[in-house]
Amino acid sequence: MTTLVPLSQFAQNPGKIDLLIVGAGPSGLAVAQEMSGQGLNIVVLESAGLIETPETAELCRVDHDGDLRSPAPLAKRQEFHAESTVHWDPDVQRYGVRCRVIGGSTIAWAGKSATFDETDFAERPWVPLSGWPISRPELMPYLDRAADILNLGPNVYDEKFWDVAGRKAPEPKLNESRLKPFFWQFARSRVDPMDIYRSGPEFLEEQRSDVTIVTDATAQKILTDPTGRFVRGLSVANIAGEVFELHADTCVIAASAVENARLLLLSNDAKPAGLGNDTDQVGRYLMDHPGAHVASFPEKDLKPIKKRFSFYGLSHNGRTLMYMPGLSMAPELQREEEQLNCAVYFMMERAEDNPFDALKRLLKRQSDRPLADIKNIIANAGIVGAGVAQKALQSGIVPRKVKQMVSNAAILISPNFVVEEFETRGIPHKLTGVAIHAITEQPPRAENRVTLSDQTDRFGNPLPRVEWEIGAAPRRALAGIARLVADELEASGLPRPQLADWVQNDRPEDAVIIDMAHTLGTTRMSLDPATGVVDQNCRVYGTEGLYVAGGSVFPTSGHANPTLMMMGIAVRLADHLKDKASQKPAAAA
Repeated sequence: MTTLVPLSQFAQNPGKIDLLIVGAGPSGLAVAQEMSGQGLNIVVLESAGLIETPETAELCRVDHDGDLRSPAPLAKRQEFHAESTVHWDPDVQRYGVRCRVIGGSTIAWAGKSATFDETDFAERPWVPLSGWPISRPELMPYLDRAADILNLGPNVYDEKFWDVAGRKAPEPKLNESRLKPFFWQFARSRVDPMDIYRSGPEFLEEQRSDVTIVTDATAQKILTDPTGRFVRGLSVANIAGEVFELHADTCVIAASAVENARLLLLSNDAKPAGLGNDTDQVGRYLMDHPGAHVASFPEKDLKPIKKRFSFYGLSHNGRTLMYMPGLSMAPELQREEEQLNCAVYFMMERAEDNPFDALKRLLKRQSDRPLADIKNIIANAGIVGAGVAQKALQSGIVPRKVKQMVSNAAILISPNFVVEEFETRGIPHKLTGVAIHAITEQPPRAENRVTLSDQTDRFGNPLPRVEWEIGAAPRRALAGIARLVADELEASGLPRPQLADWVQNDRPEDAVIIDMAHTLGTTRMSLDPATGVVDQNCRVYGTEGLYVAGGSVFPTSGHANPTLMMMGIAVRLADHLKDKASQKPAAAA
C-alpha cells in the first residue's frame, strides 16, 4: 500500500528516487497514480499530512496588492471562503484558497467539473495571448481518463448532453445563436457515497507500493547543476526547521499556481532571476474566474425557473452522475461583440428564518423569542424531519453500500433535492427565490502576477506577493451576459429576472467580485519561451527534467471550474514522462 512517512525519517535513507513530485493535491497525485506500476520509485512531498494544521496553514500566507482590499470584497471573501476549510484565514490568505494537506484543494471544493470549450483553445484577436499550444481534440483522451479518476461521467457539457442522457431538451427553447446550454457535473466520492470526491482518501484507498508520500515536507528550493540546465532534486524542510536534500533527475512541481511560481523564483542559485525565468515570465499572467450575482427571481417565479433549469441524474457504466445546467454566451456572439467566454448558473435562494436555527436556539436555551421559534419549527415540520433523516444517513452507523444505494436512487429520482441537501449540509432551508450567478474567464495580463515579497515565512524565505486586478473586460462580460440572459428568457416566455443594481445602472465598477479560488496562470504553457515558462509538455524552459503540473500552466482560463482540466493535463504529462523513461535505455546504448 502507499507509504506515508515523515521527512525526518525518510531523509535518513531515501534510496534512489526516480520521480520527485512536490504537492499531494489533485494534480500531483494524478501524476503519481498514472506513473505507478512503471517500476519506478515515486516520492510525493506534502507540507502537512492527512490533516491540515494551523502551522502548515500559516505557510499559505501571501502578501497582496490588488482588488481585494476594500470592505465589500473582504466581507464577501469571508462569507464565501470561510466555510471551505477549518484553517482558512482571510488575513493569511489574502488571495486564493490553498490547502496544505494530502488531497490539496479537493478538501475545499464542491466537486463541480467541466472541460473547456473549443473557444477557449482558439486564438482570439480580442483576447491577448489567447490560443493554446495543444488542441482540445488532442487533450480530450486525457480528459476522459481524468474524468475516470474523478469518478465523473461522460465529458459532455453542451447540447450533446441530451443525446447522451436520452432526454428531450426542455421547453421553452432559447435562441442558441445567442445562448447555448452549458453543463457542469459533480465528482462523487467512491470512499464515502454521501460526499464528493477527495483526492487524498481516494488515492490512499488503492495499494501502491512504488509510491511514498513524505509528510511534513515543505519544498524550499529546486536543486540543479551549476549551470541550471539539469535538475538534481529539492531542498526540503520540516516544520521544525530541519533541512534535507532529496535527489532526483526528474521533478514535477504541483504545488498551486502561487507556490509553483514562488518556488521557481526562489531557486536562484544557478540563475539569479530564478529557474524558467530567463525572459521574466515566471509569475506573470495570474488569472482567476471573476464571478458575481447578476440577477434574481422572486418566490412567485420559482416554479417555472426551477423546472426549466433543473439538475439531471444520469446512469452510465454502473455509476450515477449528476449534471447541473446553465447557459453560456454563444461563440458567434462572443466574436461579434468581442466578449470573453462566460456563463451563468441558477442557485436557489433560501430563507433566513431557517427552522433548524430555531431548533438549535431552543435546545441550547439561547432563544430570545421562544414562541416565534416554536411556531417556525411547527410550520416547517417537513423540512426539520428531512434534515434529521439526512443527518442520520450521513452518520457512520449506515453501511457504505446502503449509502451508495440511497444516494444513487436520490440522484436519479430527485437530483435537485440532492443538491439542496449537499449545499445546506443536510439542513434544508425554505426556498424563497432563484439567484443568477455569472462567471467569466479573465484575460492573461502580464501585470497580474506573483513575485517575491519583502516579508518572510518561518523558514526565512520571501512570501509570495500577489498583484491581482480584475480588469474592465471581465466586468463588461458579466454585465453583458446578465442582460443577454434577461432578454432571452423573457423572449422565450419565461419570467424576466430582476437585474442586480450594478447591472441595471450600468455601473460594472460597483460589482462586488472576489477571487473564486480558481488560481491559474503564473507558469503558462507556450511554444515560445518569450511568452511562457513551460513548453507543450509542461517542461520548464532551460532546465531538463523539471516539469510543472496544475492550473499554473493554463495559457487562458476559460470560465469552467478548472480541476478536471488540471488533472487531464497531469495525465498527459505522466504519459510524456513514461515515454521519456522508456527511451532512456536506447539513448544510453
